[in-house]
Amino acid sequence: MMFTLYTLFALAAISALLFTVPLRSKGLTALILIGIGALGSCALAVRTLVEGVPTQLWSGPNALFHGDTGSMDTLSALFVLIIGIGSVASAAYSRGYLAAELAHKSPAHVSLHYTALTVMYYAMLGVVLSDGGYSFLFFWELMTVASFLLILFEAERREVRRAALSYLIMMHIGFFLLLAGFVRVATEAGSGSFGALAEYLHTRPALPLFILFLAGFGMKAGLFPMHVWLPEAHPAAPSHVSALMSGVMIKTGIYGILRTTAAAGGMTSLHTAGLILLAAGIVTGLWGIILAATQNDVKRLLAYSSIENIGVILIGIGVAALGKASGNQVVAMAGIAGALLHTVNHSFFKSLLFFGAGNLLTALRTTSLDDLGGVARHMPMTALLFLTGTVAICALPPLNGFVSELLIYLGLFDSVASGCDTLAAAAGLAALALIGGIALLAFTKLYGTVFLGAPRTHEVAESREVDNGRIAAMALPLAGILFVGLFPGVATGTATRAAAFFLPTPADTAGWLLAPTLQTVGRTVWLLLLVAGALYWLRRRLLRNRPVTEGPTWGCGFTAPNVRMQYTGESFSEGLQSIATSLTQNSGEGAPVQKGEIFPSTHRFDIGHRDRIGRLFAAWWVELLRRINARVMRLRTGKINHYVLFALAFLALVFLLSLLKLI
Repeated sequence: MMFTLYTLFALAAISALLFTVPLRSKGLTALILIGIGALGSCALAVRTLVEGVPTQLWSGPNALFHGDTGSMDTLSALFVLIIGIGSVASAAYSRGYLAAELAHKSPAHVSLHYTALTVMYYAMLGVVLSDGGYSFLFFWELMTVASFLLILFEAERREVRRAALSYLIMMHIGFFLLLAGFVRVATEAGSGSFGALAEYLHTRPALPLFILFLAGFGMKAGLFPMHVWLPEAHPAAPSHVSALMSGVMIKTGIYGILRTTAAAGGMTSLHTAGLILLAAGIVTGLWGIILAATQNDVKRLLAYSSIENIGVILIGIGVAALGKASGNQVVAMAGIAGALLHTVNHSFFKSLLFFGAGNLLTALRTTSLDDLGGVARHMPMTALLFLTGTVAICALPPLNGFVSELLIYLGLFDSVASGCDTLAAAAGLAALALIGGIALLAFTKLYGTVFLGAPRTHEVAESREVDNGRIAAMALPLAGILFVGLFPGVATGTATRAAAFFLPTPADTAGWLLAPTLQTVGRTVWLLLLVAGALYWLRRRLLRNRPVTEGPTWGCGFTAPNVRMQYTGESFSEGLQSIATSLTQNSGEGAPVQKGEIFPSTHRFDIGHRDRIGRLFAAWWVELLRRINARVMRLRTGKINHYVLFALAFLALVFLLSLLKLI
């Protein structure tokens, strides 16, 4: 309990400082507070990954879960790096993003936002450093409350309040699932730690508790069908918050799933867990990317893409579990290394893409694909950085997404070749290939519609690049993308050291299987860059003394092409949408051109594609709240004697429960 008191005192000190400093200094103060924590924790994380020796951080008694401890091992060290880099980048980006809001928001409002941002970082840090039980649930709930406040930055908008409430309800459903799981473990094994969870799953039926923890952690990660809060919360939140939640926070759900999977170490239970994770990853990945490709809003498309990438990570974890259960260390190492590295990679390129969406929103006041176009000419740095993130998320060489997905492919191919769960591995291969193909469609649509072509509105034609501070913040995830892509051996070596929690001898296995492939990939990447550089130099040399003129794009025979003849987001993905009709619930505004209109007048027709699962979830809890409210309202009779009777009944109930020793 002393640890909790110290934590609360620290949070109170952070809040007091951020509420005290001048308005213009609040962003810088939050950045310094997060930077100090990130510097210290990341230094310890690097040492832990290099030495491979866990570090005990705190230990003490706890009445609820029979003891409470915190430590840093190789897995938590990797997540500490993800949290540190992502949080520093988000805090740095927020200064420029919120600069225009300082005149419209009260100092208390801005102070609360930056307090929540700082608390969010330290809460996520506490989650991955806790060994389970009380401190884990304490930091988990603190993370939820902080992120809820961050989403509510523009609480005057109805859709923001609705998205925040939906998020809060679903996160607390997940919290109670985790609470039930830890209480069960503490009751049976004597402790609520992840170590006790491993003991429980080895000696008792593992499947029910594994599914309970998977559902609880999957709620935060965006696992299908518990993903419905994600596409609503990200468009509602400020872009630096979206980057932090998508790039970093949902990874705490992956962290919990990894801990639970490692605890299910018995061969039978681990094999079953691997099949469940692989199936969940396939469904989540396909559902997410199909819905992403149909979206016509930048932030909603990126939100659904986060769901898809969670599916890819789960496919990797499932492959690793199946490989370990069958004794195939090659498959297990490729799967777990690919999953861990893709977790890191997604934090880089998704943060970069959400920052790019924030640039568009502040410069153009919209993220609708159909209102944009030709942005690259007016915002060249944003266009270049966004293109880098787009190539990376499509898993194209020479950037980081290619490396992690290649490792997962290696695990799947080796599983098929060795006859280890051939059907499951073949399904994973087909799903991963399909996910990659649709991702290429989705992000070609996104980049082409937004940045290429001609401006569709005068706001785009008059736009200009954002401030240098935000561009500098975007350089941090960009550096991670380039490092992993250009030095795949070093990056994968870090991931294999982090995999020590799952496999006892990762270094030997990695050297045997992954090193030759990664050396080939590294040489190919540098050769590709060398050839591209040589061709660019040759082109510049050949055109140096020749006149170069620019002209309009060929108009296919039209004498006066205009911006309405460009692809819109809807027309680009129309073929896929015809397939995905059963997955979405469509809504339209305006009227389309009718078949009988030979000379049609001006029309404006917008169509939106909503997730059917999201509608089902929303309808469920809205109806539940309506019924609860209707029953509670019956108690409001307006008569004082009735209210006194209710109070006496409550006291009698408390007395009765005390006699029965139930409270």
